[in-house]
Amino acid sequence: MARGEARSGASTAPRGVDVARRAGVSQKTVSRVFNSEQYVSAEVRRRVLEAAEELGYRLNSAARTLASGRTRSIGVVALGTALYGPASLLIGIERAARDAGYALRVVNTLEGDPGGVAGAVESLLEQGVDGIVVSEPIDEGSVSLSVDVPVLVLGAPAAFGGPRAVAAGVGAEALARAATEHLLGLGHMTVHHLAGPQRWFAARDRLEGWRTALAARGRERPAVIEGDWSAASGYAAGHELAATAGVTAVFAANDDMAIGLVRALTEAGLRVPDDVSVVGFDDIPVSAYVTPPLTTVRQPFDAVAHDGLRLLVQAIEKPDAEPAPASDPPVELVVRASTAPPPTRGPASRARGSAHAPPAGATPTTG
Repeated sequence: MARGEARSGASTAPRGVDVARRAGVSQKTVSRVFNSEQYVSAEVRRRVLEAAEELGYRLNSAARTLASGRTRSIGVVALGTALYGPASLLIGIERAARDAGYALRVVNTLEGDPGGVAGAVESLLEQGVDGIVVSEPIDEGSVSLSVDVPVLVLGAPAAFGGPRAVAAGVGAEALARAATEHLLGLGHMTVHHLAGPQRWFAARDRLEGWRTALAARGRERPAVIEGDWSAASGYAAGHELAATAGVTAVFAANDDMAIGLVRALTEAGLRVPDDVSVVGFDDIPVSAYVTPPLTTVRQPFDAVAHDGLRLLVQAIEKPDAEPAPASDPPVELVVRASTAPPPTRGPASRARGSAHAPPAGATPTTG
């Protein structure tokens, strides 16, 4: 039978039974192959896929033939990057999906490709996923997700739409507010901000958290320096800030930029934290081992992933139920040696680690 050739009967669309007949296997075996189940030999899998290709059989057609109507799989649209935040969130999503009894299928997009999200969603729909997670941190303009499966949007609820979309935040604004309030609580009159690239929703949220914290205290808002998440951009910003009078505290939008910033300040003859305090964001593994160990805020990747998957699985399995509310992600401040009260004008040295109240709602830890 040639590709797309009509079968006997009214419909010309190939079915799972046609693939099974062509491959010489049972229809159940076809379902197992398309659902990536175990206990299917490589040879049988090859025959089934070749038969499907020859018949023009779409993978999502396989899912619809299952008795349950589901594939027990969830698709993820993720930015193809090795950056700590997106990569850690993806790992958290995988764990949460596995705990919920679902397989995960990931399609990566590329920064700057405006059709990347839509194309990735279409690819996942062709694989017959029961739901989709959009973990897309870049603003590529408005994207409509009018699809027939539930969609979970992580970190960018205002940028995506669709009748079956649910959203869960990652708490970046609250974490940024806690980082800034920590520095203000130590006695710094204001806090400078080394921001991430503003095409990223996370960078915007961190900028807004910094602004909110300063506004709540009626403090001056210094000019923002924008980096690109790299330590090199933090290093360049550090030299700029070292030449700026009155800088005693800096909140960097991620730990990599904070580490580059500390290196530049040190090379300029400024001591961290004796002259300038620095707070990062993410709590990457190396942040506890740099000199000085970096005060930072820890992103709750696992908590956010599990809460988001809870919402998505409910939308998949109980589509008529009232949507459950998203939980507020925890706010955890990790206090290390890169922050201290501002320098005094007199000759007397100040005591490091002066007592101060943690930001409201934050859980202070030491690392």
